[in-house]
Amino acid sequence: MVVRSAAQATCKAGVAAASRSAPTTATSILSARSQQRTFATVQEGTPQRKYGGLKDQDRIFQNLYGHHGADLKSAQKYGDWYKTKEILLKGHDWIINEIKVSGLRGRGGAGFPSGMKWSFMNFKDWDKDNKPRYLVVNADEGEPGTCKDREIMRKHPHQLVEGCLIAGRAMNATAAYIYIRGEFYQEATVLQRAIQEAYKEGLIGKNACGSGYDFDIYLHRGMGAYVCGEETSLIESLEGKQGKPRLKPPFPAAVGLFGCPSTVANVETIAVAPTICRRGGKWFAGFGRERNQGTKLFCVSGHVNNPCTVEEEMSIPLRELIDRHCGGVRGGWDNLQAIIPGGSSTPILPKKLCDDQLMDFDALKDSQSGLGTAAVIVMDKSADVVRLISRLSAFYKHESCGQCTPCREGSAWAMQMMQRFEKGQARAREIDMLQELTKQVEGHTICALGEAFAWPIQGLIRHFRPQLEERLKGYAQKAGGEALAGGWEHDASKKGHLIAPGQ
Repeated sequence: MVVRSAAQATCKAGVAAASRSAPTTATSILSARSQQRTFATVQEGTPQRKYGGLKDQDRIFQNLYGHHGADLKSAQKYGDWYKTKEILLKGHDWIINEIKVSGLRGRGGAGFPSGMKWSFMNFKDWDKDNKPRYLVVNADEGEPGTCKDREIMRKHPHQLVEGCLIAGRAMNATAAYIYIRGEFYQEATVLQRAIQEAYKEGLIGKNACGSGYDFDIYLHRGMGAYVCGEETSLIESLEGKQGKPRLKPPFPAAVGLFGCPSTVANVETIAVAPTICRRGGKWFAGFGRERNQGTKLFCVSGHVNNPCTVEEEMSIPLRELIDRHCGGVRGGWDNLQAIIPGGSSTPILPKKLCDDQLMDFDALKDSQSGLGTAAVIVMDKSADVVRLISRLSAFYKHESCGQCTPCREGSAWAMQMMQRFEKGQARAREIDMLQELTKQVEGHTICALGEAFAWPIQGLIRHFRPQLEERLKGYAQKAGGEALAGGWEHDASKKGHLIAPGQ
């Protein structure tokens, strides 16, 4: 404490001296700090302007509601395949630079900067390597509550096909594999038809768009597993193996699909690339807050009057998103109980945080949740949040591949405990035991499925602990006594049941 105090005093003295010598220095220091923000720090200051209200002319997905056809001629009417050859001829460095300038971050959930990720493929002496190079598009979309990628594949297949070509050129890939969820039968049919149209018109394949660049696209239908949405599991499944995550390193950019350099990217991330290259990275970066730029597809479901998938500006206030596009919460905003902001794996947020919540990566991280896939699940006061998280725990237990012991065992324990909490058949001290269990799993698994089942439970305990405790008291009153640890009835020993010692 003495060392910290001395350091703080020295720092304050230095700032004071600087302010005496130059009145504007303090301001410049604050601006420098805000510019130096990293991905681990908290967003500083208040928004400079109001976000949201995206204009129709700025929407990338003009056919999101299916007013036009999904064929090539219809796609060309709203801008697809326009000057694609010119974009390809500008080369990989230009394309990657535009993506970096745009500030595009991965739309699959992690939010990693896309330009940086794509540049990993062009490592030193990449052109001397004779191995094929692959772009893998993750169209598995198994996250509960998420329904944006299927809308792109159903209504904008050519935007995805063109995006594969441009992203492939940026990475100097030889082919793209689109790994589509097996249940998406209609989407796979529409997408395959678009690929065939593009081949017929010479837009992909040998000498794609007349640019001299050869690029093939293959559609691969998965067999349905949530964990195959993780990039290395997806690669394993593509290779015909069980969909189980690989240890990293090596990363896919070095050793990926079939042992060749590969990059796995989300459907939405790839689909916006052509528009960014046509309209410019600076145009895309003009939407949303710093480090959260661009437009985004939001899927809003649950207790709203008009559930929908809508494209909006990043950093739009949550309340405006729901009121403007979804007709408001069922029963009015005051009837809101909680939301899950980014798909089922992100922590739940209570109404008091929803009132002023901005919908972007940093604002939701600051609220101890995440944007994820931007799948907003709305719950009014009639919803049973304990039962909801219990149901999600059962889902994640079922979808665990079983490779990691903390995930395999922890997900089963979490599910069993949540099922008892749902009934109230537990003790208050088990709430902390459940919290400790999730902390032991978090960060100790190969893929993020450990966090996916841990975070919703942590959010429930963080914001809805009184409801858990109330449920335990209700069960005790109804049963005539508090349940014993492990779910045994309070009079289990009198009934002759064998229970744990010390109960």
